[in-house]
Amino acid sequence: MRRCAALLAGLCVALVPAVSAAAPAGNVKHAAIGLSGVLQDSLGRGVADAEVTVQNAAGKTVARAHSDNLGRFDFANLPAGTYAVTANKSGFKPAIKIVAIRRKAVKLTLAMQSQQALSLAVVARRLNAARNSLSPHSGGSVYRFTQQAIHDLPQGNNTPLNQVLVQAPGVAQDSFGQIHVRGEHADLQYRLNGVQLPEGIAGFGQIVSPRLADNINLLTGALPAEYGYRTAGVVDIHTKNGLSLSGADLDMYGGQHTTLQPSFELGGSKDKLDYFFTGQYLQNELGVEPPTPGPSAYHDQTYQGQAFSYLSYFLSPTQRLSLMSGFALNRFQIPDNPNQPQMFDLAGVPFYPSANLNDRQLEQNYFGVLSWQGTAGKFDYQLSGFSRYSTLSFYPDINGDLIYNGAASRIFRSSWSSGLQGDGAWRLNDSHTIRSGLYFSGERAEIDNHEHVFPCCTAAGMQTSDVAELLVDNRAITAWLYGVYVQDEWRPAEQVTINFGGRFDLYDGIVRADQASPRVAIVYKPLRKTTLHAAYARYFVPPPTELVTVESVNKFAHTTGAPASPFAGNPSPERSHYFDAGAIQELLPGLNVGIDAYYKKSTDLIDEGQFGPAIIFSTFNYARGRNYGVEFTGTYNRKSLTTYANFAYAVAQGTQVESGQFNFDPRELAYINSHYVFLDHDQTFTSSAGAAYKWRGFNFMLDGLYQSGLREGFANTGNLPYYIQVNVGATRDFELPAIGAMQARVSILNLFDRTYQIRSGSGIGVFAPQFGPRRALYAGLKWEIPFFKAPPAASAMGH
Repeated sequence: MRRCAALLAGLCVALVPAVSAAAPAGNVKHAAIGLSGVLQDSLGRGVADAEVTVQNAAGKTVARAHSDNLGRFDFANLPAGTYAVTANKSGFKPAIKIVAIRRKAVKLTLAMQSQQALSLAVVARRLNAARNSLSPHSGGSVYRFTQQAIHDLPQGNNTPLNQVLVQAPGVAQDSFGQIHVRGEHADLQYRLNGVQLPEGIAGFGQIVSPRLADNINLLTGALPAEYGYRTAGVVDIHTKNGLSLSGADLDMYGGQHTTLQPSFELGGSKDKLDYFFTGQYLQNELGVEPPTPGPSAYHDQTYQGQAFSYLSYFLSPTQRLSLMSGFALNRFQIPDNPNQPQMFDLAGVPFYPSANLNDRQLEQNYFGVLSWQGTAGKFDYQLSGFSRYSTLSFYPDINGDLIYNGAASRIFRSSWSSGLQGDGAWRLNDSHTIRSGLYFSGERAEIDNHEHVFPCCTAAGMQTSDVAELLVDNRAITAWLYGVYVQDEWRPAEQVTINFGGRFDLYDGIVRADQASPRVAIVYKPLRKTTLHAAYARYFVPPPTELVTVESVNKFAHTTGAPASPFAGNPSPERSHYFDAGAIQELLPGLNVGIDAYYKKSTDLIDEGQFGPAIIFSTFNYARGRNYGVEFTGTYNRKSLTTYANFAYAVAQGTQVESGQFNFDPRELAYINSHYVFLDHDQTFTSSAGAAYKWRGFNFMLDGLYQSGLREGFANTGNLPYYIQVNVGATRDFELPAIGAMQARVSILNLFDRTYQIRSGSGIGVFAPQFGPRRALYAGLKWEIPFFKAPPAASAMGH
């Protein structure tokens, strides 16, 4: 093949008139001129280690070189003339190009065609790499969970997503399935394969399962310009696909508290189609953290179902269409607190035990994302349309809630959000990659409240009638979001990366507001095993659509549902300056440590709280806020042992409530307006640690949490006692004749059966006490049905 290519090159040069013959004598004939270029495959990626030769008009090879890792080659000194440039590499057809060199250096691109059609797996990997290049992680803090790292948790893929994330530094655990990153209330953004899921109605249930994830990255700190709106943390999930799974898994998991959790995974490929499906069902008697400390809760049954699908069709080696869709349907009983005193009188119901209340909640979430993704030479792109519909329905025990709370609310909230997201990356040259994109969404939210209340009040503050009346407060909100960004990833030196740019966002909903937000980050590697970073970001966070207006406050005047304070300003977008700096150091092979410090200064700080018996959150603003802290991380991976440990110190404070004031007691409101107070989700110290060890076919795993306690008391001036929870587990792989590969798992949660309180029922926006789970034993059996045995992924967790 190479001999044929050489003969062809010589013939081509011979047929082209020599340029040097037309050149004046003594001019460019003897000048040294450069010839450089790049070799690319059919996907526009550089072809490394290919032999490049240059032949003159006589067919003589005058220069020879090999392409570098990016497919580049360079010949510094060539006299003017006509040449044939030939590239050869095993597995590719020879590439030939005729070039005439005159007075200036010449740059060219040679396309190399594979001798065999690219396999679907190769095309998918390269398109995945192109998609990942759209979203750099430079500047902020990144904590990574690989598929193997999730498997190495005591519950493996059966671990709820929030319990996976609390293993990251600076993540505090709360009740109702909530987590708080760096002292922020929620404000989390979830992305699937680079596409931001629109925000849904907050509830107890998890919307997606770790079962669908190939890897999960938690991004915090000062983020690059493509990340907007929800910026306390970005949960960046790259999903599994059929090419990586190529088989099916059937899993049955369960144990104490009547827990039953069957699940499945199915993936494969056919022709140009790649598919992956997963689903799970969960039932147990620990749906919501109970207000009682015992091993069993009163009235706490839950039934939950989740499903996810990924379909990808390859239009060409450089383009594909993908469709992601999923749903989560979750039913909860609200746990009861026995032996409580009756607070109000209800006609015809003289006695109603508090252990007999029957409050319930139903949460539904449905989403779909259609993406067109591809690469064209130096340009990578993805254009996605998305839609999400979510509802939350609270069904009260009308008699019981009236007797114990003075109000019984039948609440329905829904949100339907759809929009468009586009991202592009242009590799301008070796030093600059330009990224830009846009985001647009429209949301329609419905907020309905049918509330039974008593007329009120006497001079002593008592109800004036034992006959309840019904008040109806229904409304709808439309909100629009528009955003654009541009940034440049600049490498002025091999050890330095500077990512600078900005974004502009417009919010048109409860209020109308906009902001231009600059971003800049520097990553410096002074040594091969040392990485330093520093970054600044300006953030703009629109308020969630959960809102109570002045009109709502007035409707409940002179009833037991009347608010404590008469004021009700509208929530505003939060604006903040965020500074972040840190370092990562490899001390020994496999041993990495890191430190990251941050400071955030906010105006119109957004917070949320539960201000009534319905477990639904209401939004309000502090005029000013501040968050600061430092995080320490460490990982060690060596042979059969994988370990990690994290520790964080954090402070989160706010002052002067400027919206939703009606939710506050007047004395507490006055105190907050003259003091910086800790936010209810502030936790001073947070730590997590874990290990996994493989021995003779067994995999033993352990993880643990230390939490110094969330806030409680008047204006959050106190804090709960610290607690520690340790979980352990083990797996064993084995083969059954005529059945195939199996895996057995056993897990024990809260190994030492420590009783601890997550919430005391006091503090800003905290309505009832909640206790953590007691010790429980679980076991599972998984059947692996391979269509094709895929190689296992390496275990890794950490930065």
